Amino acid sequence: MYERKFLPNLNCGLDLVGEVLYGKWKVRLLWFIHEGNKRPSELQRKIPDATRRVLNIQLKELEDHELITKKIYPVVPPKVEYSLTEFGQTLIPVISALGDWGDKNEAHLRSVILKHLTSGSE
Repeated sequence: MYERKFLPNLNCGLDLVGEVLYGKWKVRLLWFIHEGNKRPSELQRKIPDATRRVLNIQLKELEDHELITKKIYPVVPPKVEYSLTEFGQTLIPVISALGDWGDKNEAHLRSVILKHLTSGSE
């Protein structure tokens, strides 16, 4: 497992948010868990581009940051469910606002993203 060589820069709120939410799938994982998709297989179906390993790593990080909890049921085969903590619930309005901003600016954002992708790295 990756171990940090340096402590992260935590000088302001944006540094803290970046540290907790940095990861390609974390915001989507939080949103899908909020919507009721709690089992790892459900989350994998919602985010098919992500590998199971990456999702597990990011779920563990969200758990470590106390945004979600993991419940393991004592059955065979094991059943696992994730849910938002009270602390994690406080992020939902922020994620919703970001989604609204993306929806309102969809055409412009899609245009600049595709322009960048088709022009190649220069």
